[in-house]
Formats: sequence, structure tokens, C-alpha cells
Amino acid sequence: MDEQSSLLALFTSSFLAATLLPGGSEAVLFGVLTAYPELYWSALGLASIGNTMGGMSSYAIGLLLPDEKSLLKRLGGSTRGLIWVRKYGSPVLLLAWVPIIGDVLCVAAGWLRINWISTMLFMAVGKFARYWAIAAAISL
Repeated sequence: MDEQSSLLALFTSSFLAATLLPGGSEAVLFGVLTAYPELYWSALGLASIGNTMGGMSSYAIGLLLPDEKSLLKRLGGSTRGLIWVRKYGSPVLLLAWVPIIGDVLCVAAGWLRINWISTMLFMAVGKFARYWAIAAAISL
């Protein structure tokens, strides 16, 4: 796969991994950085942007949920994420990268109508930090 195709695959897998669909983008990041180490910052940037956009799609789902019953169904009956977002607000979205709970936090933030700009910023910082830690470990 060439450089552009690799970056497109990374962006796509990063986006999908942050939605309610199962998947992981870490292996794709590993593959891209192993094959093209010179794409370090491009790969980090695209993975972070794609993953943040995927998280914001979960936020948008939360905006569309009409009532608490629909929200709880989408969250699998767990109220923990909802409680965390109510208590801590958008800074809790630094944890949006955490498997399973991250999706819950993003949906809950949308349902609670947390400011989308602060939501996106905290989400992006957390997701970038995770990808940066992974990329740093790969390049050791």
C-alpha cells in the first residue's frame, strides 16, 4: 500500500474505531508507522482527527436521543458515563479514547447538550495523547 492509501486507511479505521462500531485503529497506526516512519506527524494528526470525528458522531447520536429511556438503551443500561459527564462536564472527555466507556461518555455529552466546542477540544486532546503514546512506543 502506498503512503496516501495507508493514511486514508488509518483515518478511516480511526474514525470507525471511535463510533459505536467495534474496531481498533492501533494496529493500522502501527502498520503505517512501521512502513512509513517519515509519516509520523501526519499519521498522528490524521488518526487523532479521524478518531475525534468518530467521537463527535457519537455526540451527535446523543443529541438525537429524545428521552432518558432511549439514552439508557443506547448506553447499554449503564448510567456511570452519564453521571460522570454530569459531574465533571467536558473535561471528562479526555477519557473518550477508553474502550467502551469512551462511547458512553460521548453519547452522554451529546444528550446532556454539553458545549460541542469544549467537548471536541477535550476529546481531541485525549485522543491525540493516546495516539502519541502509542506512536512513541512504536518508534523506540
